[in-house]
Amino acid sequence: MKISTFADVGLRVLLVLTAAPEGTQLTSHQLAEAVGSPRNHVSKTLTRLGELGLLDVVRGRNGGVRISAAGMTATVGQVLRELDNKPDIAVCHSDHGNCPLIGDCRLRFALRDAQEAFFAALDGIVISSLPTPAQVNPVFASIGLRPMA
Repeated sequence: MKISTFADVGLRVLLVLTAAPEGTQLTSHQLAEAVGSPRNHVSKTLTRLGELGLLDVVRGRNGGVRISAAGMTATVGQVLRELDNKPDIAVCHSDHGNCPLIGDCRLRFALRDAQEAFFAALDGIVISSLPTPAQVNPVFASIGLRPMA
């Protein structure tokens, strides 16, 4: 299954923040650099992750985000359900009209079941358990953070 760019950026941000030293606050600029994504994409993702309670958001001149307690226990499946919540995997509607088979289509339901099975397979994977020092230390060095132990 392919996840959306939005969900991908969200997972990358959570990987970086869960691996950062406890209480570390990062700016959207630092996170954009860390995850290799445009700042405006990261900013939108941070807003949504904050709404979900996965981040603590500090506004203002010295603002930024840090991982919340809920963010430290979030699973990949849980986050993907929230960030990659397309109602239909199949493209049944388009500017050129509806699929002529839409009337009694069982494919849409089969694909929806497959998507849920995909998410369920990821429900047992806690995001904070995934980052490794070899993975995040070069990223941390690029944004001025001390290495992960």
